[in-house]
Amino acid sequence: MREAAILFTPCVFLCLFLSFSQAARQGQDMKCGACRALVDEMEWAISQVDPKKMIQTGSFRINPDGSQSIREVPLARSEGNLLELMETVCERMEDYGEHSDSSTNRKSYLRIKSRTGGAMDLSEAKLDSRVTGSLKFACETIVEQHEDEVIEFFGHETDNIKDKLCSTRTDLCDHALEIPHDEL
Repeated sequence: MREAAILFTPCVFLCLFLSFSQAARQGQDMKCGACRALVDEMEWAISQVDPKKMIQTGSFRINPDGSQSIREVPLARSEGNLLELMETVCERMEDYGEHSDSSTNRKSYLRIKSRTGGAMDLSEAKLDSRVTGSLKFACETIVEQHEDEVIEFFGHETDNIKDKLCSTRTDLCDHALEIPHDEL
């Protein structure tokens, strides 16, 4: 009996380790998916702002020489506009569904609702309110913890923000470089 318990104990620990590592990977997939969806939604919202609209930034104080340190920047990428977009961007996580890659057993998140009202192919996505709730919570956590990075990247960068923000800067995606850029 004692020998069976000795043989059984390592199996229990192995099973627990495997379930914990799978749960950790699913959590990593959720955070990565939320970050990538956040970037996708922010880029779309920025693209909806008229690029000709400008806003004055800087100090409105008058310098000793009589000049002011005011400059005009595009409204779409201004800090005020980005902060406003970040307040509502996570609400749009309800428009995403979960997709499981059978070969890697990794999860990714696909937009399931069209922004224009057109039909979309939903055959690859699993619709689950618990998943969208978790995705929304992950998005809100990212916005809260990485607000400065989000503003920095969207205020200045325009190329490859998904990889730069989600992988390089925040380490939320350990496998993002393998994900096609048009996935979301």
